[in-house]
Amino acid sequence: MKKIRFSSFLLIMSFVVLLVLAACGGDSSQTSGNNDGGEKDSNSSESSTDKENSKETITFKFGHVLAPDHPYNKGAEKFKEVLENNAPTDVEVEIFHSAQLGSERELTEGLQLGTVDIAIAPGTIGSFEPKMGVLDLPYIFRDREHAYKVLDGEIGKELAADLPSVDLRLLSYWENGFRQITNSQKPINTPSDLEGIKLRVPENKIYVDTFKEWGANVTTMAFGELYTALQQQAVDGQENPLALIQTNKFFEAQEYLSLSSHFYGPAQVLISENKWQSLSKEMQEAVQNAMDEARDYERKLLSDKDAEYQESLESEGMKVNEIDVESFQEASEPIWENYRSDFGDLIDRIQAVE
Repeated sequence: MKKIRFSSFLLIMSFVVLLVLAACGGDSSQTSGNNDGGEKDSNSSESSTDKENSKETITFKFGHVLAPDHPYNKGAEKFKEVLENNAPTDVEVEIFHSAQLGSERELTEGLQLGTVDIAIAPGTIGSFEPKMGVLDLPYIFRDREHAYKVLDGEIGKELAADLPSVDLRLLSYWENGFRQITNSQKPINTPSDLEGIKLRVPENKIYVDTFKEWGANVTTMAFGELYTALQQQAVDGQENPLALIQTNKFFEAQEYLSLSSHFYGPAQVLISENKWQSLSKEMQEAVQNAMDEARDYERKLLSDKDAEYQESLESEGMKVNEIDVESFQEASEPIWENYRSDFGDLIDRIQAVE
């Protein structure tokens, strides 16, 4: 009899426990149902607001290979200033000059890998987008104004359209300046004067082919190695814009400056495609607007300072001479013809831009 009563007691207690658990479950379900219905409690609202106010700072690592007083770096500083002041959320632009993040090729590869966010890497872009090489042809642009119309117009957009497929995106074409020839041996007046001159050029097939066609003994090397190579006379000369010749003190190892203006070669400013896609539409717009403003600033700065750079180089003892432009243009015709099959009608379309 006692066993029966005890069993009944256990059955009743089990039933009571089940009722209590069911009641608790019903309260939990009711609370959840209220939240799903849109009537969020005060704790939920505060949590959402706190999350919105605690956005992480977006960082951009911006690299280039030139000196801190070069217009590239001044343009990068302008980009930093404009973006940090106008972005829709907190941003920080970290600038790495003087090849701190590597050579131009390493910078471009860094963009693809995601170790660099933004870079100026004009010397190697043709290796990643062959069509872009048309901009490197000798004497393809009549002057700066002609270059700007081409680069900022439909042709410039067309040339950059496929870059996202290799994890790169063009933000802007900056000014690099027309390239001039320096050497330690003699003035260069015509292409024949280049015969026997050991000349360093960037790792750019068109640049290499052009100077070989003109008769130079061509070698390629990373820009970071160039000053030492000139100083140790491992090479006789090089070719670069006046700003770069002056800010990198090449006058310390070079006696002759020949104003050939043979390549224009714009400075492509690139962003990692993965970085770009990680940004909101508002941030993408802010980045592009800041880059456009920095482009105009950098172009004007470099253009305005060209005469100053030349005067400075002359004051440092360099002997400056004009070249026979027609002889160089005539010697460039085989290069144009050799590359017509690569660039199709682009050469003629660029020439037709007024």
